[in-house]
Amino acid sequence: MASNADRKDHHISMRLPEADIAIIDRAAGVRGQSHTGFVRDAALRAAEDVLTESRLIRMSPAGFEDFMAVLSAPARPVPEMVELARRPDPWKPDTAKKR
Repeated sequence: MASNADRKDHHISMRLPEADIAIIDRAAGVRGQSHTGFVRDAALRAAEDVLTESRLIRMSPAGFEDFMAVLSAPARPVPEMVELARRPDPWKPDTAKKR
């Protein structure tokens, strides 16, 4: 683990409209973060999403055949998901009363 003496911070500077800054500051406040911390976290999450989406997956021809067989097999219901889908929508007043 790097010590504080070894740590090198790099600055990123952006020009944003005042309305964008206001939204960022408001959201950062909701999360209890500074706007710098909020923007850093959001940028890292977005970068990780892009890298994850573009990752190449390699497999052997036999592995690919097995993978395709699993995808092509008929779906099996998951009892917990079926029960969840049958529940009334709690945000709809007429269905919430039926609970």
